[in-house]
Amino acid sequence: MTPLEIGTYAIGALILLIYIGMPIGIGMLFVSFAGVSLIRNEVIATRMIGAVANDSLREYLFAVVPLFVLMGLLVTVSGVGKDTFDVFERLLKRVTAGLGIATVFANAVFASITGISIASATVFSRVAVPEMTRHGYTKKFATGVVAGSSVLGMMIPPSLLMIIYAVLAEESVGRMFLAGIGPGLLLAILFSGTIILLARTSRDFVFNNVDDIAIPDDLSVMAIIRKAVPIVALMLLVLGGLYGGFFNPTEAGAAGAFGALVIAILRRSLTGSKLWNLLVETGQITVSVLILIMAATFFSRMLALSGVPRELAEFFLSGSIGPYGFLVIYLLLIIALGCLIDSISIMLIMLPIALPVANAAGFDLIWFGVLTVVAVEIGLLTPPFGLSVYTIKSAMDDPDLQIGEIFRGALPFVAAMVAALALIIAFPSIATWLARL
Repeated sequence: MTPLEIGTYAIGALILLIYIGMPIGIGMLFVSFAGVSLIRNEVIATRMIGAVANDSLREYLFAVVPLFVLMGLLVTVSGVGKDTFDVFERLLKRVTAGLGIATVFANAVFASITGISIASATVFSRVAVPEMTRHGYTKKFATGVVAGSSVLGMMIPPSLLMIIYAVLAEESVGRMFLAGIGPGLLLAILFSGTIILLARTSRDFVFNNVDDIAIPDDLSVMAIIRKAVPIVALMLLVLGGLYGGFFNPTEAGAAGAFGALVIAILRRSLTGSKLWNLLVETGQITVSVLILIMAATFFSRMLALSGVPRELAEFFLSGSIGPYGFLVIYLLLIIALGCLIDSISIMLIMLPIALPVANAAGFDLIWFGVLTVVAVEIGLLTPPFGLSVYTIKSAMDDPDLQIGEIFRGALPFVAAMVAALALIIAFPSIATWLARL
């Protein structure tokens, strides 16, 4: 067999292994080792896997992964998510469907200090959904708002997906974070517009046979300030330090984790056993992410050795499909994969194949990364996998709440994300203007 045939069969074998249930990282390591062994020999394959492990995991930058994960978990435990929702609930209490919009913007702020969509889905399904249903909103709409707005966690910096993309694409993490701000705000605005439109045109979808007359409990100005101070302080510490040039991404993660720890301690929400459990969970998440990155790096080198990316670039860019035809196919494929597997796995499988083609097409890789993250996040809301939807179902622990009901509630927000994707394609500066300053 030629190297090109071996690379093509390796991609097919990986898809088959994923389909029968093999863990993504193990599957990628297996087919990569087999591919290099067939193209060259077992000795080179063994040396390459050692070199990949050394090259891909020793980077100082990777310390940012456990730090941001730990910060997100500490923020979740400390109750900052509930306080964020309470502040926006009070500020937007007289706006049409104000609790829905409050959930969106609370999620946006929470995303800026956690970077994990699943954390947002878990927190706001327990905080926002009961409050919205108490004020006359349907469970379908309430859970749909939480599911839709939870994806902001992977778009508004800091973002775990942005970090992984930056590593694989060899781009600056700081610039990727900056690139996520414009699209994140665009999504928040589109989500809010979607909520207002639904409230005015499909009241039965939004409200549970009642008018939107229930006013949330009032908060004094001092109570709002007291709840807002930890949120604002953590945002200024992490984002202000990062974009002000005081911290690099890893140092910003360390400062954020320390700040979140201080908040949790001051609020007395952290016992010794709970801290230990958070550290163990941080280690588990970090190890799983780093193994996947190592496997994806090995897979990428195997594909480069086979010549598959070069052939794909020539096929897409010299034929009638063209660069934007490739882009549309790529995004549709990512959205389709999102129905089946998780976000990180999609990126680690697709990017080693797609990045060389995108580079050959002359695409701005920062812009390409933002499109990738938005498309991947759409998969969190689409059946049958829809990780955010299943997270909400698990966190709610409500036997009367059906999975299908949450998917239907999230559908308008999927449409808003598709619209955002189209706008970012049409106007790339939405994603690139801050990153290129």
